[in-house]
Amino acid sequence: MTALLNIGAITVPRGRGREIVLDRVSLTVAAGELVGLLGPNGAGKTTLMRAALGLQPATGGIIRLGGAPLATLPPRLRALRAAYIPQDRSVAWPLTVAALVALGRTPHRASPATDAAAVDAAIGSMELTALRHRPATELSGGERARALIARALAQEAPLLLADEPTAGLDPAHALGLMSAFRRLAAEGRGVLVSMHDLGLAARWCDRLILLDSGRVVAEGPPVEVLSPNRLAGVYGVTAYLGRDASGPIVQVVGLAGRG
Repeated sequence: MTALLNIGAITVPRGRGREIVLDRVSLTVAAGELVGLLGPNGAGKTTLMRAALGLQPATGGIIRLGGAPLATLPPRLRALRAAYIPQDRSVAWPLTVAALVALGRTPHRASPATDAAAVDAAIGSMELTALRHRPATELSGGERARALIARALAQEAPLLLADEPTAGLDPAHALGLMSAFRRLAAEGRGVLVSMHDLGLAARWCDRLILLDSGRVVAEGPPVEVLSPNRLAGVYGVTAYLGRDASGPIVQVVGLAGRG
């Protein structure tokens, strides 16, 4: 499979101090796969995504987007290779949903018809058609999250990085979003999504990468990464682990070491 993102042994310090946020972290995301990035609060998930896009400086190692060293790519080419959905869901200006989503077309030099088709498809995939003319500043938190996700989908980049995109979504829309990511992977794109919902991660992702204290502590199929011992050691929780016809089931049921 073609590697759309290749990170090799990068380190990210906190500010100018000696504290390390990421310590020699490596990962790849290939075309056609949906990869879950897991870890407790403060593990370094957001820092890793930002470093992958050049939004946060890293030392040592290498970062490649679509096979090219990140440092050699100007901003427009980076945007054509990777789209980013950050945690921040704020919208400062009262743009309509359609206008907000259309911002995802900025890196392209396509025809108006091509841009309009991409915007319509992204709005439809996030079930926002009825809201397309509403100012984004008047949306609920969940609706605004879906609009910002649609903006990234309209970008049509081969690689999508999404930082906790299901936060604030109701269960139906969270499932719909994971289904959309699954479709993107089936179309040949690569998706890296950071999550706290272990059940969704186990159910939908091809592969999981587990961070703890700035290091990769496990990587592989969900059923291998989310073992009882690892969940207790990294998250301090116990969980029900099962399977049905649709795939793995993971449900956190308690704190490790407590009855």
